[in-house]
Amino acid sequence: MKVEQVMTRDVVTVEPETPLKEVARILAERGISGVPVVDAAGVTVGVVSEADILAKERGLDEPKRALWRRFELRDRLLKLEARTAGEAMTSPARTILRTRPVAEAAARMLDEGVNRLPVVDRAGTLVGIVTRADLVRAFVRPDEEIEKEIREDVFRRTLWLDPDAFVIHVRDGEVALRGAVSTRVDAELASAFVAKVPGVVEVDSTLTWSGDDLE
Repeated sequence: MKVEQVMTRDVVTVEPETPLKEVARILAERGISGVPVVDAAGVTVGVVSEADILAKERGLDEPKRALWRRFELRDRLLKLEARTAGEAMTSPARTILRTRPVAEAAARMLDEGVNRLPVVDRAGTLVGIVTRADLVRAFVRPDEEIEKEIREDVFRRTLWLDPDAFVIHVRDGEVALRGAVSTRVDAELASAFVAKVPGVVEVDSTLTWSGDDLE
């Protein structure tokens, strides 16, 4: 499953010149925690989040001033003086291509500690946004949809194997794989790719192979 299949396409955005108070109003009214900042060409140049606004409200902790390295203090002071989205935003924005796997989006959100990723095309133009909530919804897909992706995307398009030559059964997100492949590597790749399909909670593979290319 690709990011573009789960992303929200109707994205609220602001421009670099948008007043910060207007950004705060948008976040509060829409019930969202962040908003992409785009330039006149629609290219994502940053993101303003609740954390950016709270940093301004909190101010600088005076007793800790001396502990800040010079560049950290500079960036913090710039946040405090921010009046517009462009001055307060976190830049460059962490974005993801629309064609990337959902599993990659999930991994990046966890690794980078973010709740959302603006989705862009290869020109950098914003085309949507994917959030942790979107990924959770993708995880609770019907078994029939999961099985279809395993057959078509994993076996046919990724592994170049005929899915009809295998027994692929999905129940409550648990996948059973039966059949024969050429090598042990093929068997391990099949299990690994299937495990990354959104909605899969466990893979029970008894795939066999005729050769062993790990020796």
